[in-house]
Amino acid sequence: MLMSRISDALKEALRDKNQVRVSTLRLMLACLKDREIALRANDGGDDGMPDSEVAAILSRMVKQRGESAAAYEEAARMELAERERQEARIISEFLPKKLTDKEIDAAVRAAIAETSASSIRDMGKVMAALKARYTGRMDFADASARVKAALA
Repeated sequence: MLMSRISDALKEALRDKNQVRVSTLRLMLACLKDREIALRANDGGDDGMPDSEVAAILSRMVKQRGESAAAYEEAARMELAERERQEARIISEFLPKKLTDKEIDAAVRAAIAETSASSIRDMGKVMAALKARYTGRMDFADASARVKAALA
């Protein structure tokens, strides 16, 4: 689903002759295809990559662009920093909507109830349940702190 949306966006960008968008979308597709090939080689399946995996890869790409932009700014290379920010915005268009603070709290409570977690030792089970359901939609460092506070 996400892969086809990205492919369609690439076709549109090619028609519009938007070079920054074309190069970013091609980079995204290349990264995703590499991962898909690696998964296929490991498990032998040909089902394609689930959207949750695609979202996780795209999230990492956005994070990398943010770090690169910061490094370019430190080096006073503003044109390169702006290019990284443009790429991050384009990649972010394909990520699912981020959860609000209230939604994160509700998800944490639901995951604790679902896993019957009662102490901090059960934190791994709760985080695994959250990651399975909310990859790409939640900051897991923040969620981890919330889970720890709820279980303490």
